[in-house]
Amino acid sequence: MAQRLELQAILTDILETNHVYFQPPPSVQMVYPCIVYRRDYELINHADDRAYKTRKRYLVTIIDRDPDSAIPAKIADLPMCTFDRFYTADNLNHDVYKLFF
Repeated sequence: MAQRLELQAILTDILETNHVYFQPPPSVQMVYPCIVYRRDYELINHADDRAYKTRKRYLVTIIDRDPDSAIPAKIADLPMCTFDRFYTADNLNHDVYKLFF
């Protein structure tokens, strides 16, 4: 859990607000711009039939009304981060990244 909280702190610093949500339930009223993230995948390396290294991957979505927001570029600069897709919904821009952390 401490690892996820470290990621939460990094995302909060990038956004410069506390509008960073981890797996929010539908009842949460989000404030934009915001970052929503969730666990997506876990990479497990094996040796001698045992797991010796694991890395969690998170799906990080930046939601913003501004189509030219600077926030996605800051997320893209994180190590082990790749762009996944962009889409719009409800007049909001969504930039989605996959981030191993």
